[in-house]
Amino acid sequence: MSRTNFDQLLQAGCHFGHLKRKWNPAMAPYIFMERNGIHIIDLNKTVAKIDEAAEALKAIAKSGKKILFVATKKQAKDIVADKAASVNMPYVNERWAGGMLTNFPTIRKAVKKMTNIDKLMNDGTFSNLSKRELLQITRQRAKLEKNLGSIADLTRLPSALFIVDVMKEHIAVKEANRLGIPVFGIVDTNSDPKNIDFVIPANDDAKDSVETILTAVCGAIAEGLEERKAEKADEKASAEQAEEAAEVKKRTRKARKEEAAPAAEAEAEKAE
Repeated sequence: MSRTNFDQLLQAGCHFGHLKRKWNPAMAPYIFMERNGIHIIDLNKTVAKIDEAAEALKAIAKSGKKILFVATKKQAKDIVADKAASVNMPYVNERWAGGMLTNFPTIRKAVKKMTNIDKLMNDGTFSNLSKRELLQITRQRAKLEKNLGSIADLTRLPSALFIVDVMKEHIAVKEANRLGIPVFGIVDTNSDPKNIDFVIPANDDAKDSVETILTAVCGAIAEGLEERKAEKADEKASAEQAEEAAEVKKRTRKARKEEAAPAAEAEAEKAE
């Protein structure tokens, strides 16, 4: 069963592309027609591509890996923050720091710096500092939180990127391509789908369009996480059963040994 349908996407305005003069010819396979100088996206293809991307994301989530969501444009940043947080995934919605993937160890150092500031503030180390020094540290902490707070739990490179507007986030796309990290993206008619592994042709400017697509893919991710949780519970239950069976076997052997001991003693006495 499809995670979205034609009517849902139509109502959300997913079919509106850009002006014909702004189009990228590589998007031709996903364009249905042109109306009043604007390209109209083929929503039947969008439905199929959402399902394809959702299944791949579900598999990644089920394997326990992280998916990094990226959207720094005004109309999408709050939606991405909300949806990514709902499935406990990291996201970037303020500014893509160059080298966030290709220079990941440096980014981790900045995150650790933020954690250290918190630790020193809590244990009273900064209590002897002047107001000016404390203000500088507080501002530095706020800046780090704004840019890196949402990826504080990302201790290793993500297994995939989900990008809203691949044209605006071209640096993130390049870094992911360089490292061989698969890229999932909402691709409008003015963008190049060439470097995107899972293309979702749709309007990347309308809030409703972005929210509808993210709801579908995050629903799939949530399913993957639930299945992983269920599998872990089953594994734990199996391990406990195996442990219990081993314990029963051990007790049985001990009981048999204890039962056999008096008989063995009697035989020994008779032999004497």
